[in-house]
Amino acid sequence: MRAWLTAMLAIITRENLRFVRQRGRFLAALVRPLVWLIVFAAGFRAALGVSIIPPYQTYITYEVYILPGLCGMIQLFNGMQSSLSLVYDQEMGSMRLLLTSPLPRWWLLFSKLLAGVIVSIVQVMVFLGLAALTGIDLPLLGYVAVLPALLLSGLMLGAFGLLISSTIRQLENFAGVMNFVIFPMFFLSSALYPLWKMAESSPLLRDICAYNPFTYAVELIRFALYGQLNLEALAWVSACFVVFMLAAVWGYDPARAMLRARGR
Repeated sequence: MRAWLTAMLAIITRENLRFVRQRGRFLAALVRPLVWLIVFAAGFRAALGVSIIPPYQTYITYEVYILPGLCGMIQLFNGMQSSLSLVYDQEMGSMRLLLTSPLPRWWLLFSKLLAGVIVSIVQVMVFLGLAALTGIDLPLLGYVAVLPALLLSGLMLGAFGLLISSTIRQLENFAGVMNFVIFPMFFLSSALYPLWKMAESSPLLRDICAYNPFTYAVELIRFALYGQLNLEALAWVSACFVVFMLAAVWGYDPARAMLRARGR
């Protein structure tokens, strides 16, 4: 167990040192959701009023509604960026060497995943602090209650990123895949519009959003910010994390990679 924890600590330390040295990555993670919160939400405030829906107890502004979705956006982009570093490590050979160590492959991948989640949680908490400066008031309990939700949602989205990275062999192909994954997941969810409002324009789109794992990550964060637990979202996020993680562990099997490289 000591060797397992040592390996986890080393991977987490490496990821956090990489994050500290890449200040542009931290700023980009904050600028993107802040632009949506200040510019996009202000422009659509009058056109997209939001009625009283759980967990809210009264009518809310559009900025308040999209805040959990923007937190999920930070975690989604961070999960994909962490996966990008895995693709780079694969090309350089360091990841392939790591996966051939005596420790279980699932533990090494989970350690890498947890390291990325810790970074994303720091980014989200800073973003919530900046959002409070813009006038968005949240219950004080919500800043604490949201931490487990951020951990679980970050694990699910990060595992999804691991799964995608396990299918990519060249760094150049990853950017295109990200565009075909991140934006559909974000826009076809409840991050920007409630599902009932989506159903008014297209029942089909509403059904697609209802089966989008990112929707449940956003709803888990949304309820946690107000000290509430959404059991349906918890179940969906947990189940998706297990499925994505198992598939990623299978995808990162070094034996399969060697056979594929030999053309068998």
